[in-house]
Amino acid sequence: MSINVSGEDPILFDMGTGLRYFGLTQPTDGTFRGSCLLTHLHWDHAQGLPFFKPILCPGARLDIYGPVQEDGRHLADAVRSFLSPPHFPVPIEALPGQIVFHDLGNSDIAIGRAEVRSRLIPHVGNTLGYRVTINGVSIAYLPDHQQPMDGTLSTVPEVMELIDGVDLLIHDAQYTPAEFAVKRDWGHCTPEYALWLAAEAHVGTLALFHHDPVRDDRALDDLTLMAQRIGEANGFDVFAAAEGMSFTVRPGA
Repeated sequence: MSINVSGEDPILFDMGTGLRYFGLTQPTDGTFRGSCLLTHLHWDHAQGLPFFKPILCPGARLDIYGPVQEDGRHLADAVRSFLSPPHFPVPIEALPGQIVFHDLGNSDIAIGRAEVRSRLIPHVGNTLGYRVTINGVSIAYLPDHQQPMDGTLSTVPEVMELIDGVDLLIHDAQYTPAEFAVKRDWGHCTPEYALWLAAEAHVGTLALFHHDPVRDDRALDDLTLMAQRIGEANGFDVFAAAEGMSFTVRPGA
């Protein structure tokens, strides 16, 4: 997933398998420049890095921002621990392009003209959510977010700092209430919880994300229709994120 603004280098959200496909649209002559906002290092969010074609070219540069680990390890050390033999045959230092790591916690930084806010949010292990504001448009990205395990509707202040009033909220919506009842400590939430957060934060549009892999298209369509009815009643739009989708965000959308 990426943010593309005219005149700015791309900003990526996480680097799962979709990173490979995004790389096919980018220059491979060593001129690539971009940044990645990494939420956490679970495998589904990190395994695309060595298959990102632009960084396989000398002269390219990718800046990766992400959380310090619970055991105190820097982001760079944590990535090297899995991007090296025997887990992967090529160590990160052998990739021809330049990868620069930046440790974040509850931080506020700038990337080009974008204002970036990161906050630690509930999940399994240190996990960041992000808010990016550029050209008067704000986007929040919380793909893995632990709903309170008792199923109640509450949140922590850090989450509201990220999502309050954003034009687009991209949010975890993995489990139905019945699934959550038996997977309540797996670090995710229900669409109903995402909808509650969106209403509380007065967002413009909610994108349901991190769909459960067992959800087929018909079930996802049914879930989306339910969510859209609730969103309409609360004054915001809802859609389900899908591979290959593009979405134009405008202020007050």
